[in-house]
Amino acid sequence: MKLYICWSTNGSAHHDCHKAHQALADAGYSPDIVKARGQEHLPKFLQFKVRREVHALTGSFFVPVLVLEEGTAINKPDEIVAWAKAHPADR
Repeated sequence: MKLYICWSTNGSAHHDCHKAHQALADAGYSPDIVKARGQEHLPKFLQFKVRREVHALTGSFFVPVLVLEEGTAINKPDEIVAWAKAHPADR
């Protein structure tokens, strides 16, 4: 499982990347963290490689994005949190 984030998973509960990462950690997951950096509002030709990967997966440059083992991509923070709560890892 991969979690694409902006610059960091630190921050307040209002930071989407932190919120998604914390929900996964609370559910018992340790996803591979991929830092996308950059800004989602820039045109495609100015995006870093990782943001272009995110766009190929979701049609958007927005992060966080969770990519599950089977390749399903979840690109809304609240949906990542809901998924983590509904699918706790085997402990």
